[in-house]
Amino acid sequence: MLVALTVTVSVTALVLAAWCGFAAYRDQPTKDWHFIGMAVVSVLALVQLVVGIVRLAGGDTADQGAVLFVSYLLGAVLAVPAAGFLSLSERTRWGSVTVSAGAVVLAVLEVRLHDIWGG
Repeated sequence: MLVALTVTVSVTALVLAAWCGFAAYRDQPTKDWHFIGMAVVSVLALVQLVVGIVRLAGGDTADQGAVLFVSYLLGAVLAVPAAGFLSLSERTRWGSVTVSAGAVVLAVLEVRLHDIWGG
């Protein structure tokens, strides 16, 4: 797996978590610009999914198994959009907390993806 892509996804997810956490601290719900940030992080995770599947199809192997690796990739792609969807139903500061938590989950999934691949 590409270490640079994994680090990029992790860093952008943590920036999104801090941004939404600050909005929650200021007692604000998620705004349109937060959703733009979620879209950027989600696109990066989707790129990582494609790169991971292409690497597996090209003959590379994950140390702990391809099924586990693809499962974590799918979870990483869905973590932030699921949190964003939940934040739409909670239009208070807790919507921002939800997105922040989803972004932290994505960062943790990235660390685990790196371990599964063999980092």
